[in-house]
Amino acid sequence: MPAMRVLVAGSAGQLGRALVERLGSRVVWAGGRDALDVRDEAAVRARVADARPDVVVNATAYNMVDRAEAEPDEAMAVNEAGPRHLAVAAAEAGALVVHVSTNFVFDGALRRPYTEDDPVRPLSAYGLSKRAGEVAVMSAGGPHLVVRTSALFGHGGNRAKGGNFVDRILAGARSGAPLRVVNDQEISTTYVPDLAAALVALVEADGRGIFHVVNEGSCTWHALAVEALRQAGVDAPVQAVTSEELAAPARRPRYSVLSTEKYRSRGLPPLREWRAALADHLANV
Repeated sequence: MPAMRVLVAGSAGQLGRALVERLGSRVVWAGGRDALDVRDEAAVRARVADARPDVVVNATAYNMVDRAEAEPDEAMAVNEAGPRHLAVAAAEAGALVVHVSTNFVFDGALRRPYTEDDPVRPLSAYGLSKRAGEVAVMSAGGPHLVVRTSALFGHGGNRAKGGNFVDRILAGARSGAPLRVVNDQEISTTYVPDLAAALVALVEADGRGIFHVVNEGSCTWHALAVEALRQAGVDAPVQAVTSEELAAPARRPRYSVLSTEKYRSRGLPPLREWRAALADHLANV
């Protein structure tokens, strides 16, 4: 992206920070919610008009999956209205909008990796809000790139959640807390620095439309927890439970592995296998 001007909304989050680091001097403006509330249409339009970017990246998200069941309006405000405001402002500025979405737009009925062309059917308020955000971005009238990803881990995860899943598992094990993790949800995982690099590569390759970007391979949440503890050298039991036993407020897809064939078909290198990405993360914690 030589000489390209990039605006990053949501730069206080783990993905936003990784993107700012990756982009370096190409960032013309970056800020978190304190600097730009994407729910405020007028503020978004003014910020984009002032920055005059070539690319607007939306790294904001309401990602409290279970809480969204009780706060669907708040989830929709951040995950649908926010992307819509950014996409419309980007279109007015003649800029590309890059929006990050999720595997939770699928219902898990398939038993093979989901492609970009597979029908969506969200099971939760969070998933519904994220799908609404995709539609809003694609309907804004300007060039757009929607990247679906899954199970992010990296430095500086969501503070309200106590960090990302890997952080929480390690913290729980070291504190002696009992660990109960579902073993009937098959997922793709994504290391945030790898995702940031892939987003930049897609923009540089003139990617448009929807792409799936995740680390190679798949696992259950239980397998991810066990592998994280093994690699970290932490000896702690992890009880495998079913989704019914865990009884989380939001329904999750039982199978939501994402196919990266379309991404790789652009001549872009696949992201490394998830265990190697996990090792890199743990080496830098």
